[in-house]
Amino acid sequence: MCRLCSYWVRPANLLASVGREGFFMSTVRLALRTILSMKQSVKKQRVNEKLVMDTGDIARALTRIAHEILEHNKGVTNLALVGIRTGGVHLAHRLVKRIQNIEGVSVPIGELDITLYRDDLALRKNQPVLRKTSVLFDLTDKIVVLIDDVLFTGRTIRAAMDSLIDLGRPGEIQLAVLVDRGHRQLPIKATYIGKNLPTSREEKVQVLLEENGEEDRVVIAKP
Repeated sequence: MCRLCSYWVRPANLLASVGREGFFMSTVRLALRTILSMKQSVKKQRVNEKLVMDTGDIARALTRIAHEILEHNKGVTNLALVGIRTGGVHLAHRLVKRIQNIEGVSVPIGELDITLYRDDLALRKNQPVLRKTSVLFDLTDKIVVLIDDVLFTGRTIRAAMDSLIDLGRPGEIQLAVLVDRGHRQLPIKATYIGKNLPTSREEKVQVLLEENGEEDRVVIAKP
């Protein structure tokens, strides 16, 4: 290559290099702005909520409930767990793992969708979204522990029991909830409770779990 040509090639190579670096830096800046925006959004969300239980609180409550279930039923004989969609299903799977760690035995687990059993179905304007019910074991004479995240009026649990009994005839139905916030409208009481939480009827209690892409926590959402 002639000396004159080399003078033209070098600036061209330099410009290409600068162009690549500029594109890279622009991409980095865009990614940083996106991350910052997400952090600000999360921070704003956290400002609008009152923390009731953090990750450690939830873990300890579930461990205690697992021990209480085993103690109350004297082991795992005829024991089965059924989670109410959706939060109850995630908690049921966590409890099954804890029971297995304690007893060395895996108990049957089911998932229950109670949509069609709700007593407010006719009052809803939107078409209900049906999810899968999966109870792949015989319920006859089983001690079934229903699992839900929040116990409120009791109507969800009433619907869950109706749904469960349509699938079989359990020997006994018990109820485990992470949070009992009171304000019952039906004579329903939990057998196992992670936390009793006094609330007003207007407050909104949320159980946020990592299975749904959140950091484990229970909060009262501020209006």
